[in-house]
Amino acid sequence: MMGLILLYIEFFKIGIFAVGGGLATLPFLFLMANDRFAFIQRTGWLNTEQVGNFLAIAQCSPGAVGVNICAQTGFLYGGIQGGIVAVLGLISPAIIIISVIFRALQSIKNNKISIAVFSGLRPAATGLLTAAGLGVWRLALYNGINAAPAAGSVAWHDIIRWREGLVCLVIFLLIIKFKAHPVVYVALGAIVGIILGL
Repeated sequence: MMGLILLYIEFFKIGIFAVGGGLATLPFLFLMANDRFAFIQRTGWLNTEQVGNFLAIAQCSPGAVGVNICAQTGFLYGGIQGGIVAVLGLISPAIIIISVIFRALQSIKNNKISIAVFSGLRPAATGLLTAAGLGVWRLALYNGINAAPAAGSVAWHDIIRWREGLVCLVIFLLIIKFKAHPVVYVALGAIVGIILGL
């Protein structure tokens, strides 16, 4: 029971500050501290490989990316109950805030202070989404294990996941040229990843 409460609290904390939607939850999972993800370091629930896999699955699944990752993490940690509790933890702050301040917002929506507050949230959301994008790029293309100082002198191709980057570039060019349905490119990426052992 205490484990489920802890799960709820961890994702509740993420939900409070995830301004900008599902993708805005990613920086809280991906923020790096000494080459380790801070969320992983704090909870010990996931490793970086699992975060990458969860992100790939979450982006291919229906629904918000942040909610999907929370559900997967909760399920891994506490089964079906854990998945439900993690998602409830993430969405609770939004439900509470909307329920509590909806009526107040109706009366102050034209107030200069409230307009300024909402204008200030836009750059915060932009920053979170930018951090999410950079975190995903780093997770996908940076090989932190081979870049460790203990490894001695390391070549650039050991630090950069160049095969993944090449696949990404090729699929990006295919998207621009052929404009097929996104499912085609997701399936193509999955097939190439399996064949190349990525």
